Amino acid sequence: MDGRKVLSGPLVVDTHELGRRPGNERTVNLSIAAPADLGSAVFGVPEGSDIVIELRLEAVMDGVLATGTASAQATGECVRCLDDLDEELVVDFQELYLYDEPGEDELSLEGELLDLEPVLRDAVVLALPFKPVCDPECPGLCPECGARLADDPDHTHGDAIDPRWAKLSQMTDPDIHADIKE
Repeated sequence: MDGRKVLSGPLVVDTHELGRRPGNERTVNLSIAAPADLGSAVFGVPEGSDIVIELRLEAVMDGVLATGTASAQATGECVRCLDDLDEELVVDFQELYLYDEPGEDELSLEGELLDLEPVLRDAVVLALPFKPVCDPECPGLCPECGARLADDPDHTHGDAIDPRWAKLSQMTDPDIHADIKE
């Protein structure tokens, strides 16, 4: 062995048919199960869910240009009101896989194989919202009781009473703060 790892998996694509002749191209359609950790704890593509990839591979002078579109279903929850979110996610990506050893920020072919996982992961994770919301105008939850404010826009708790004056309030309305202990 020459120390290289052997590539395998559903996102490894064989480019043998292209040869190293610039201008040759082929189209590949993949339907794969989503890898783990494709998103954040709040919003992402669930592991094992379907990802559909339309991929065009084109031989160029320095390597193989992979251009594609991936479609998946992203799920999570609104960061304001904690409602469930379920959203169709479509991302485009393009990456050049070099024939020779890559530089620091470049990818290369392993023999005639290319691994789409890092490119797909970058495209999906960067397309996901950092703080997903169900609606840009979502008012969130009541900080006092946790009620969802979108369901009850007129939600109030009345004026807060300073605990130092609570006993005086009981003189005019015995129902207010009847549970205050002396």
